[in-house]
Amino acid sequence: MAQTEQIDRVLREAVERGEVPGVVAVAGTRERPLYQDAFGRRALPDGGAMSEDTVFWIASMTKAITSAAAMQLVEQGQLALDRPIAPVLPELADPQVLEGFDSAGQPRLRPARRPITLRHLITHTAGFVYAIWNAELGRYIEKTGTPDIITCRNAALSLPLAFDPGERWDYGINIDWVGKAVERVSGRRLGDYLREHLFMPLGMNDTAFKLTSERRARLAQMHARGENGELAPIAFEMEQDPEFEMGGGGLYGTAADYLAFARMFLNEGRAAGGAPVLQPQTVRLMTENAIGDLRVQPLKTVAPALSNDAEFFPGMVKKWSLGFMISTEAVPGGRAAGSLAWAGLGNTYFWIDPATGVAGVILMQLLPFADAKALAIFDRFERALYAALG
Repeated sequence: MAQTEQIDRVLREAVERGEVPGVVAVAGTRERPLYQDAFGRRALPDGGAMSEDTVFWIASMTKAITSAAAMQLVEQGQLALDRPIAPVLPELADPQVLEGFDSAGQPRLRPARRPITLRHLITHTAGFVYAIWNAELGRYIEKTGTPDIITCRNAALSLPLAFDPGERWDYGINIDWVGKAVERVSGRRLGDYLREHLFMPLGMNDTAFKLTSERRARLAQMHARGENGELAPIAFEMEQDPEFEMGGGGLYGTAADYLAFARMFLNEGRAAGGAPVLQPQTVRLMTENAIGDLRVQPLKTVAPALSNDAEFFPGMVKKWSLGFMISTEAVPGGRAAGSLAWAGLGNTYFWIDPATGVAGVILMQLLPFADAKALAIFDRFERALYAALG
């Protein structure tokens, strides 16, 4: 194990100051675990102690897992990155772009100028956006009575595009459609496919869409930060009998499980025990810029109860691979250029640093996303970890 006293101190003191209810953090290299510990409580004010096997809603950290599943099927020739996805997903055969609203307040739609491909979906360049960061889509959802994506109803995916496929990067329901594509060509429910082809080979025994009674007993409760900054538990749970399993954000899991997934990308697609999960050339593809000259853009909130404005490393150019955000510059005291990362709405975060050969995961459970105190804890954890590595 790395010299971990400073990492312990960073996390323990953050919890003691009341910055977050609790935290689990883990890290590892290609060869071995580096760090694993837990601090605080699963629920305020007097819930059970946070433990290394605590289960979290990992939200959009699901996206990289679903993307990896799709890339397995690309390897097998069952999916293609650059052909129109409509033969697999007929629902996307005639995509419409939302151009605004007419004088009567009705949506104005036009046909998209090009078809949607799997590459567009995996890289968030298809044109789909989330209402959390897009007021026009929120207005469309309200006007049409479209269900919220969190309902996991199929009708929630019936949304127009905000721009033509391939024209820019913006964040939305793309990976939910990727999950649907995995289901269509594999003939399996998404959770069943993931369990057989990713979770079992990687030893991710606590990751699933459904909360068993045993996992629920280890679940961290969601909290919300009120206007005065105080944290309080809130009722939150992903739909447990969904029409579709949300490939873009529905998974629950543990920090150790996610680290097993992250370390697979440090080991050319192999699990810790050596089992092949992805081909080495697929891993290389999933770590490279896949959006050309386009750039990952800041997310400006229009739903402050759910998310703050969100941008990792302001001022740095960020790209998107076939699964991850790529930071194009080194972070002083932290990850190297070319590192991969993303996050979940409930303030869960991870990064994979192929150049240094290290990956880390830090899980908290509170809203809104991109909480300033949670991000500061993440930053201090990363710096303390690299300092311990020397």
